[in-house]
Amino acid sequence: MQFDLTGAVRQIQEMGNAFLERLPYIAVALLVFVAFYLAAKVLRGATRRIFQKRTRHRNVGFVVGRLAQGTLVILGLLVALVIALPTFRPGQLVQLLGISSVAIGFAFRDILQNFLAGILLLLTEPFKIGDQIRFGDYEGIVEDIQTRATMLRTYDSRRIVIPNAELFTHSVTVNTAFEHRRLEYDVGIGYGDDAERAKELMLEAVKGVPGVLADPAPDVLLVGLGPSTVNLRARWWIEPPRRSDALDSQDAVLLAIKKTLSAHGIDLPFDTRVVLLHDQTEETDGDRRRQREGWPAGQGEVPRPRGIAEALRELPRALGHDGGAPGAKGS
Repeated sequence: MQFDLTGAVRQIQEMGNAFLERLPYIAVALLVFVAFYLAAKVLRGATRRIFQKRTRHRNVGFVVGRLAQGTLVILGLLVALVIALPTFRPGQLVQLLGISSVAIGFAFRDILQNFLAGILLLLTEPFKIGDQIRFGDYEGIVEDIQTRATMLRTYDSRRIVIPNAELFTHSVTVNTAFEHRRLEYDVGIGYGDDAERAKELMLEAVKGVPGVLADPAPDVLLVGLGPSTVNLRARWWIEPPRRSDALDSQDAVLLAIKKTLSAHGIDLPFDTRVVLLHDQTEETDGDRRRQREGWPAGQGEVPRPRGIAEALRELPRALGHDGGAPGAKGS
């Protein structure tokens, strides 16, 4: 069988001529697609601005804007394909997508799951861009909510990318969800101090700190009796509830409490530990029924102390004879 080189060259020439004939249509198709793409970006921005002005939910504008942009881009792609390929019909693409939808669903399951979760997060709006949230071990400021993931900037300027599906199915703490935020801190005072007086002094100190809200009013509660301290809890409210404001307020409040309590002679004791040593100076040493381990006897019987002379006199009896060499009998 001989290869027909002339026929092959003729076919290549025909293909080249057909491409050159379609080249103006391809150029027009590219221009149409670029025009649709630019119009989609403009439509997205305009939709965001309209919804931000007319509704209190900012994220609705993001959702509608992205959906409008995606719809217009897809429409532009279909129009460009019809112009560039005269045999192409949009129904063919729809039929192809219908046939391969199962395979696409399995291949892009995680992507589609994150996409749907992102849409639901933007619509339900549990948190907004600019909110400070805590998710698991991560905490920071929401920079952007995309259809695939949410961008979180930590307080030390690192970016955390969290898939939307995880945010939608797990618990998230929104620190800036409300205008006010309550802070609290436990302070231990000595058992010999007047707890009522200490509470009054702490409350006075907290109220005098700038930035502490008068309504809701701060308070001080006795929350526990520790091993070496009486624990008082100071609680106060701040506005706004951002991380930097909370740290600044806590610093000022604790400094005021420390100065006030120290100035009025209220003890702020260290942790105290009691170490009990086995008492080997009593004649009942070893008798677990009467061994006191260093504690006072109170109203009970006090064991006699053990003396050296008495111990020496008891030594022969402990050895099993009255005196002399070991094993010798007394006269």
